[in-house]
Amino acid sequence: MFVVLFFFIILIAAAVSTLVIVPQGFAYVTEVLGKYHSTWYAGPHFRIPFFERVARRVNVKEQVGDFAAIEAITKDNVMLQVDSVVFYKVRENDDNPKKYAYGVTNPEKAIELLAATTLRNVVGEMTLDEALTSRERINGTMRTVLDEATDDWGVLVRRVEIKSLTPNADVRQAMEKQVTAERNKRAEILEAEGHKQSDILKAEGHKEALILDAEADKRKRILEAEAEKQALIDKAAGRAEAIRQIQQATADGIRMIRESGADDAVIKLKSLETLEKVADGNSTKIFIPSDLTKVASLASVAAETFETSKEKAGVKTPSKEDGFDIHKEPDFLERPGK
Repeated sequence: MFVVLFFFIILIAAAVSTLVIVPQGFAYVTEVLGKYHSTWYAGPHFRIPFFERVARRVNVKEQVGDFAAIEAITKDNVMLQVDSVVFYKVRENDDNPKKYAYGVTNPEKAIELLAATTLRNVVGEMTLDEALTSRERINGTMRTVLDEATDDWGVLVRRVEIKSLTPNADVRQAMEKQVTAERNKRAEILEAEGHKQSDILKAEGHKEALILDAEADKRKRILEAEAEKQALIDKAAGRAEAIRQIQQATADGIRMIRESGADDAVIKLKSLETLEKVADGNSTKIFIPSDLTKVASLASVAAETFETSKEKAGVKTPSKEDGFDIHKEPDFLERPGK
């Protein structure tokens, strides 16, 4: 009875041991009698008791390789301390878990050393300034190189990130001095540009003021010239209007004389009055028209008027003793000055 129970327990243990459940995110590599047999993925699986075993449990989830910082020398001989992170995973398709299990002894260590070597090569091809400003370039180059190198191990390198690039203390001090000098330089340039712009604006303002003053003076002169011109025009127009009115008055007088029906005797009498006004001046010689003899017949009418006019003017009446004869036809009359 005891033997039967023992064999029954052995059978149950053997049956239970044949069932293997693979969790999600893992792949099991199995061997039969020490030789690779198959790869199991997530789910239940049955193995051959006593002959088949799980040789390696492979994590197929994405893993983070946060490796230790390394020292790298740039192209211009500057020592940098570089810290990087590698994101990788084992491919689930085909025989990639098998490659990961049998391709390299220690895959994690191999990836770390390969990342360090690749990083030194990439940084060594750059100057300090290029390395500090080209992180994306470094990340892309390292990812490509690592992905190609780990393909035989069934590993996919997803991305590589540079956490820090730190120069040594002497280089950091020099860089700080350089940054300070650059800032001072930019400040002096900006200050000089400000003074320059201020001087330019002042010069332009002075120029604009001079132009405006010149324009104002020019406008003033033009307005003064136009005012003077208008004054002369108005003065000339006034004179023309006065002459026109005088001529109009003369024409109106002649017309009125004509309309009143004046005879020759009245006209000749007016001529004598005009002669009287002429003789009342300061001239020493008076030219008398030759047709004045025609008014001799009016001497009796004008004698009294002429004599009265001369007495009022203080002029001595000429006589025959003075060489003047009113009944004689003279060509001119000479009179002594006052």
